[in-house]
Amino acid sequence: MKRRYVILLIVIILLLLLIPIPQHLKDGGTVEYKSLIYKISIVHRLNEYSETKYDDGVIVEILGLQVYNNLVISVPGINVVNEI
Repeated sequence: MKRRYVILLIVIILLLLLIPIPQHLKDGGTVEYKSLIYKISIVHRLNEYSETKYDDGVIVEILGLQVYNNLVISVPGINVVNEI
């Protein structure tokens, strides 16, 4: 009986760590999906200096470390890739 409770508790903890909560930012359309162990940001923010007026990309962080970033910040004459 005790073993079932331990397994059930472990499953509940894993679900809490993996279920993302969406958060809509007021910067032009960015959506962040956050859980306790990872964060995915689908960036669509206003940039008045860009030709398209928006910066677009995806940022993925796992345990606070950025593992993927294809956000391209475009300024007329300069293309800057954000590598933070």
